[in-house]
Amino acid sequence: MTAALNKRHGLEIKRGKVIRLMKRLKLKSKQRQKYKVTTNSKHNNAIADNHLDQDFNPQKMNQHWAGDITYLRTRQGWLYLAVVIDLYSRRVVGYAMSERINQKLVMTALQQAITLRKPPRGEIIFHSDRGSQYSSKAFQKLLKKNSFWSSMSGKGACWDNAVVERFFGSLKNEWLLNVIHLTKLGMRKDVAEYIKYYNYKRLHSTLGYETPADYENCTKKVSTKS
Repeated sequence: MTAALNKRHGLEIKRGKVIRLMKRLKLKSKQRQKYKVTTNSKHNNAIADNHLDQDFNPQKMNQHWAGDITYLRTRQGWLYLAVVIDLYSRRVVGYAMSERINQKLVMTALQQAITLRKPPRGEIIFHSDRGSQYSSKAFQKLLKKNSFWSSMSGKGACWDNAVVERFFGSLKNEWLLNVIHLTKLGMRKDVAEYIKYYNYKRLHSTLGYETPADYENCTKKVSTKS
């Protein structure tokens, strides 16, 4: 909150004063809920080594990508969201939603990211959990086709994919908490709006309180000058 007021609104205000004002106005920050395991790793698919090894801060864009799936509840039933995040900027570069949690869901999200970024071949580690969707032959074939290095978390090690888990926590606690979605279409629109907000407006402490889009733009300007 302090960073947003100072950086985005041009104010000069201390953290202590922000806390006092929030108390006076009865405002409270939302806390993330505890992580819940949703991965189905009971399969016979091949498991990749953990090449990422919790290196969440690569030196450039299109070097380390990470993906995962989460559940979204509506009055019409469940929707499933798969995302692909560039760990350099924390930007969501691809996503897909479906009523089915299958390999097509994660392949659609990855293909969207590839189409958007047009990444260099042979340079990207794609990290995921050990779920059947990511370890499926079809998804692994898509990775190989685009010269990605496949990387997977350790068994039950949710922190091996912590950046994506934080994104899901932010989505559910900052945006969807206490909101009843009557329809799946409404949920789709709401999630799309959040991803747009997340990429272009939400400040990230890891990025020096820049948005993912601004952080990438600064990188491109520095690269051009050098």
